[in-house]
Amino acid sequence: MAFERTTRKDWYKILGAEPSDSLTELKRKYQKLILLYHPDKQRADVSAGEVEERVQRFIEIDQAWKILGNEETKKEYDLQQREDNLTKEWPLHAQIYLEDMSWNEGEQCYTLSCRCGGNYTVSKTETKEVALVCCDTCSLVIEILQ
Repeated sequence: MAFERTTRKDWYKILGAEPSDSLTELKRKYQKLILLYHPDKQRADVSAGEVEERVQRFIEIDQAWKILGNEETKKEYDLQQREDNLTKEWPLHAQIYLEDMSWNEGEQCYTLSCRCGGNYTVSKTETKEVALVCCDTCSLVIEILQ
């Protein structure tokens, strides 16, 4: 079984906050940052590149608040973060380069034997998008390096 590794924005990090912060604390941090990065508050002597970076930061801060400032979307985001963190904590058996795995021409897949006697299997079509592969017998995982 293969899993795609995903990277999501850390909305707490964008606000300089922690998941344990209260809604009042989150709002205070949001308001401080939004004033700092608001396009109308920028100095005239700033380069166009820096202006663009600050506008993007402003948009990110606003997006973070839209998610974390609402109890329902915050709860959903927190659950997704928890699930992502659990996925990252799977027992990683090894980091393997694709070329170190055995190619099975008939099944069009790469395989590697696990220490439990099972196999790690990844199809040719999955090799570009998959980073983690589970053993078909136990809970160990390998990371495929590109």
